[in-house]
Amino acid sequence: MADADQPVDYVVVGLGALGSAAAWHLAAAGHSVVGLEQFELGHRRGASHDTSRILRHSYHTPGYVRLTCEAYDDWARLEDESGERLVTVVGGLDLFPPDCAISALDYTGSMRAVGIEFEELDAAEIRRRWPVFDPPPGTRGLFQSRGAIVPAARGTSAMQRLATAYGAALLGSTAVTGVEDHGSHLAVETVGPSYTCRGVVVCADAWTNQVLARLGVSIPLTVTLEQPTYFQPMDPGPFADMPLWIWMDEPSYYGFPCYGESTIKAARDCGGPVVDPDHHTSDPDPEIQDRLATFVTSLLPCCGRPVRSLRCQYTLTPDRDFVLAPAPGHPSVVVGLGAAHGFKFAPTFGRILADLATTGQTSSDISAFRFDRPALTDPAYPPNWMV
Repeated sequence: MADADQPVDYVVVGLGALGSAAAWHLAAAGHSVVGLEQFELGHRRGASHDTSRILRHSYHTPGYVRLTCEAYDDWARLEDESGERLVTVVGGLDLFPPDCAISALDYTGSMRAVGIEFEELDAAEIRRRWPVFDPPPGTRGLFQSRGAIVPAARGTSAMQRLATAYGAALLGSTAVTGVEDHGSHLAVETVGPSYTCRGVVVCADAWTNQVLARLGVSIPLTVTLEQPTYFQPMDPGPFADMPLWIWMDEPSYYGFPCYGESTIKAARDCGGPVVDPDHHTSDPDPEIQDRLATFVTSLLPCCGRPVRSLRCQYTLTPDRDFVLAPAPGHPSVVVGLGAAHGFKFAPTFGRILADLATTGQTSSDISAFRFDRPALTDPAYPPNWMV
């Protein structure tokens, strides 16, 4: 473990899923690493808490689908190194209602291009296989048998434990007040000690621009406050056998089978209010819960009543694509941003960010996630958060 008063090789700012993964990969490669988190480790103010997240192959471009193949491999590595079972395969069902806002052809074409097998189902076949669903007539389903659930808080904790086991020092309640690039080295100031290092990995999510402020770098970000809800079916048995699902329309919804308990979880994607990450409530909103319940009970009539809701913060780029790149003008400062659908890629992004920090390149195709793309450089770029 590095002494706080001595230089270190790399500093990771932000210890949610992406930052914890980067610290793990950097430390596993033999580097001295300090990870800094402004809140307590495992906090609930961001997007790496609670139970379940979706791992899937189905995506709208071949590049994304190829990246999901890497994600499955890197989750397997995390399972192997941590000794924990983290991936629960349940199958994934994308539901495209008539005249939906998201093109099914983008998904089928992208999976075919990469060689991912899937099934196309009509509404009657969906109801036959999983009687808990009652999709509207004309709904088209894409079923991907490898769709899986990965644990949010537990997965993040596993990566933190590995990082620590490899020698990283992970410090909670240590806010970064500035990062400065001195050419030969970087200086990272905190509310406590300061650090000098050869590279910084910034995974600060909604607080990314605050960390980058002294470098003159800013990303156009929108932060929303979302609200997943758990429902209690009277008969949980059939809901334990259903796949995870995504409603591919505007508004978009998603949900899970029973996972570790007799409830099912569902939420709207990108439906919450825009908020300041430093000043917002953590209390559930009854109106949001009621709107969600109206939709979920129409799709899953026997889902039961809502029993609890929680808040989850989304940090969105205008195009909903990730950021995985050096900060402009500062090649030793690497930024990772998951754009509110990055958890499934967390072990992969940690590897990629460690590659970029140490060598400046990676074997993964991340060309779509550069800083110089129109969504991050054109102030008139129209936001589109549907994926």
